[in-house]
Amino acid sequence: MKLFKALGFGLVASALAISGAAAQDKTVKIATEGAYAPWNFTGAGGKLEGFEIDLANDLCGRMKVKCEIVAQDWDGIIPALQAKKYDAIMAGMNITDKRLEVIGFSRAYASGVHGWSVMKDSPLVKLAGEGKRFSLEKDAAGAKAMIEEWKPLLKGKTVGVQGSTVNSQFLEKYLKDTITIREYKTTEQHDLDLSAGRLDAIFAAHSFLKASTEKPEFKDMVIAGGAVSSDVLGRGVAVGMRKDDAELKAMFDTAIQAAIADGTVQKLTQKWFKIDMTPQT
Repeated sequence: MKLFKALGFGLVASALAISGAAAQDKTVKIATEGAYAPWNFTGAGGKLEGFEIDLANDLCGRMKVKCEIVAQDWDGIIPALQAKKYDAIMAGMNITDKRLEVIGFSRAYASGVHGWSVMKDSPLVKLAGEGKRFSLEKDAAGAKAMIEEWKPLLKGKTVGVQGSTVNSQFLEKYLKDTITIREYKTTEQHDLDLSAGRLDAIFAAHSFLKASTEKPEFKDMVIAGGAVSSDVLGRGVAVGMRKDDAELKAMFDTAIQAAIADGTVQKLTQKWFKIDMTPQT
């Protein structure tokens, strides 16, 4: 087993060396939202920070390319990629069938689950499934039962979600007849509306919810109910790129695989999310 692992790691290293030699003078321009902490956010002095900023710099080092990271509003992030304003997207973007119709993706560099945040004095703190995680692919019966248990408490409630995301698609598919869905341009906007009492709940990635509830200004916000994953919610977070950019995809795939193999992805997800979000496939 140790010999097999050593050979596998050697092949990855060799592939990186070959692709790196051809790309030494290349600059890769990567877009991120800069407003989705802890995945990516704009810190003090306008500096981009977060898990994906750290990972992007690591991957560019492995690919031996110059890395330029720029901020781009979420609702225009795919159109601007198609218009060739940059080469790639690293913005907490999940691989979905709908997105695969218009852009390509690298292999996944992170995985996760999705759920709810509410105010601590809300009756929605009693949403079913606290502490549990269900997959609609691996445990469809359990996941659907939990969703059905959510409905009585959610009936007539207004739920905030970032628009054009896997989270909004999930709500449309499973809960549109139960709740009022209010879409927002940024996650910061729905956090502010929840804390101000203009929303009953937020549905988002658990990693994002955890980061929000730890902010002093949202100290009365809590995570509620169970967490869920499904194909609707994506098949992992990956680098988005134009479909015809096969060379760039190969470079990212090799670098991501190496970052997973040597524990870098685990280290960075532990740093930013306090949990291991290394993809399993």
